[in-house]
Amino acid sequence: MDTSIIRNIHIDKIVEQFLYNEKNPLLFNSGFFLFTFLFFLLIYSLIQNRIRARIFFIVAFSVYFYYKSSGWYFLLMIISSLVAHYLAQYIYLTRNYRKRKALMVFSVIIFVSMLGYFKYTNFIIGIVNNFRTQPVQFAQLFLPLGISFYTFELISYCVDVYYRKIKPVKSIMDFCFYVSFFPHLVAGPIVRPKELIPQIYAKLKLTREDVGRGVFLIMAGLVKKAIISDYISSNFVDRIFDNPALYSGVENLLGVYGYTLQIYCDFSGYSDMAIGIALLIGYKLPLNFDAPYRSTSITEFWRKWHISLSSWLRDYLYIPLGGNRTGKFKQYINLMITMLIGGLWHGASWKFVFWGGMHGVGLAIDKFFNDVVKFKSNLFTKVVGIIITFNFVAFCWIFFRADSFETAIDLLTQVFTSFKGELFVNVLVGYKQVFLFILIGYLLHITPKTWDQFVENKVIHYPLIVQSILLAIVIWMVIQCKSAELQPFIYFQF
Repeated sequence: MDTSIIRNIHIDKIVEQFLYNEKNPLLFNSGFFLFTFLFFLLIYSLIQNRIRARIFFIVAFSVYFYYKSSGWYFLLMIISSLVAHYLAQYIYLTRNYRKRKALMVFSVIIFVSMLGYFKYTNFIIGIVNNFRTQPVQFAQLFLPLGISFYTFELISYCVDVYYRKIKPVKSIMDFCFYVSFFPHLVAGPIVRPKELIPQIYAKLKLTREDVGRGVFLIMAGLVKKAIISDYISSNFVDRIFDNPALYSGVENLLGVYGYTLQIYCDFSGYSDMAIGIALLIGYKLPLNFDAPYRSTSITEFWRKWHISLSSWLRDYLYIPLGGNRTGKFKQYINLMITMLIGGLWHGASWKFVFWGGMHGVGLAIDKFFNDVVKFKSNLFTKVVGIIITFNFVAFCWIFFRADSFETAIDLLTQVFTSFKGELFVNVLVGYKQVFLFILIGYLLHITPKTWDQFVENKVIHYPLIVQSILLAIVIWMVIQCKSAELQPFIYFQF
């Protein structure tokens, strides 16, 4: 073959790596991201002290990052950012209360409608088709990655400007920085304006502790996501949930506990990497997980699980509905509405609504018992609370993970009618590596915070060369454990 043809083929393959590929979106745990991020850091180190250049470069990289994740839908993010920016300017400058409120409500309607169109059109069509003899054709829609996350950020920005909690940013470029900042763009944390915007204008202070903590969080995130979560998913959990009727009840139950760990490691792993990557370039993102499976109640669980979402729903939905200010019964209704909408936010399916509803009921019952029955707090009540909360959350995850209600019912039927506990040891032996990873994952989760802090402080104060070696070891472990294809983060679908 002609050498020029071979050269052209190689060039085409290289170019393809930099273009959007629907089957291979850009992931933090991919080799391509590592390559591009190292290139980013090289240029960033040269301009980090020039604020305007730094903002422009981060926005440009963030837009490219989103293009590699969702293709030309990066234009939707830019257009919606433009709309939010100028609407917020009008809201802030309008002195008439009614006009200002109307503009705020209008902004919320715009962004909720945008999210609704892409996420819930086919869900609504499916409901309509249940009442029609001539079904409506489903729309061919692509759900852009992260649209649920950045839509909530656009809403919170306009609402906070309306309530005078913040002032609008100085320029559209600054606002695009807030919305598109690539570490949190496609799967959170959901960042409030007051948490990130002040950092845009601050002088960059990149301390050794921040770099060390960033490296530690990236390593922790890779271990959680690319080693523990992906391994137990592809080698056990997915097999169970794909067809639970093929497996005994004990295997199904172990699959539920496996998924309970998988989704935590997957999502908190992404959050750890996002926070760590942001720290490496001098920005601080909020904590998104705080050992949620150690919670002694469902209320505590939602203070520690996906903190940025649960606090957003509390501040922008639950409290505006009335919160706990209008009597106990109304409080329970407000909790249910909040959690039902929270469930629907996760996916356009009745099973997500049902999942949210179960958590709403759990929160209402928890509030009721706290008001009526005053349990004495001691070691015994804490342990009982942790066991009950953990198993309730695990039960709810069944409906979250299952492809349909039928699959969830099949799984529960196997657990309650075909348990076959005598197979327990055989299952553990047959999947010994999977359950070793599950055991390690849960042990790491329940270790005291002081232990976690001790390890983190050790890594932070190691010389950079040692930190680099540790990170290289973790990357090598990821390569050894990874499946044939990179596993996308679970929350990318939301």
